Amino acid sequence: MTAELNRRGALCAGAGLAAAALMPGLARAQTTLRFAAVFADTDIRAEMMKKLAADVAPDHKIDLFLNSTLFRQGTELVALQRDNLEMGNISPQDISKQVPAWSLLTSAYLFRDANHLNAFFASDAGAQMKKMVEDQLKVKILGPTFFGTRHVGLRIKKKINTPADLAGVKLRMPPGDAWQLLGRSLGANPTPLAYAETYTGLQTGTVDGQDNPLPNVQNMKFYEVMSQIVLTSHLVGFDLLTLNLKTWQAMSADKQRAFQAAADKAIAWSTAEHQKREADLAENFRRQGLDVYVPDTKAFRAFAQKVYLGSDAAKDWPSGMLDKINAMT
Repeated sequence: MTAELNRRGALCAGAGLAAAALMPGLARAQTTLRFAAVFADTDIRAEMMKKLAADVAPDHKIDLFLNSTLFRQGTELVALQRDNLEMGNISPQDISKQVPAWSLLTSAYLFRDANHLNAFFASDAGAQMKKMVEDQLKVKILGPTFFGTRHVGLRIKKKINTPADLAGVKLRMPPGDAWQLLGRSLGANPTPLAYAETYTGLQTGTVDGQDNPLPNVQNMKFYEVMSQIVLTSHLVGFDLLTLNLKTWQAMSADKQRAFQAAADKAIAWSTAEHQKREADLAENFRRQGLDVYVPDTKAFRAFAQKVYLGSDAAKDWPSGMLDKINAMT
């Protein structure tokens, strides 16, 4: 009897191995990665994440939680650090709360455009800043997700040409010291307000304006409650596609390379799509009745740089890093 049972067990085991060999997709379990972000499902970056999910599907299942449905804006980084989240779209401003040197990368008029931004993160200097985050915060940065150049949008009709014209204007900014400093560097009165509450804030007059790239203005329909867009071009907007470090380290070297390659591909697609959309939206908003114009950007740049260099934040900037960024072509 025992011999018969052993024989049957061996046959069953053999059959199971044969089935696994014929169906490798079933034999290899997917790792589920929860991704949290503040942006909406209409955002280009939502499509970026769907493309990434499709490319890594043989090994990973990415569940998307957008519109801050899983974690509130600004809390995603801590969730990654506490192993409560596997992936997030993290703002450099949130990183700078824990790594003060990163406040440099949140400063106004630092990067000229998306190409300059990507060149920096692909450089040795960019690798140095990413390693700083990995060592200190225990998260893995896959790359910068460009989402457009930030401009000032206002519900009030006051013409804006220099930072002095924004004096007393309640400009919605995300919560956090780095964001408030950015608002002050424009000459405005920064008012912290969550992204999801900005439309209502503009509608009710809680804030006089907001700053976002044009694709975000379109996605969130801020144009419905604004009268003008001042093309200040004060910040090349980007977040960081970031992984929980334990999740990253659990992958083999081959799987890490494949995941990074898929992320690079998705990010490049998203960057190109944002650049195309930005080119069209300014004219579209004009056709919808908004006053869209370019102020004295030299005055804005000079004012902003003076505010930043005179701030406590600049004391934490890595020596020589600003010069390296400025020298990049």
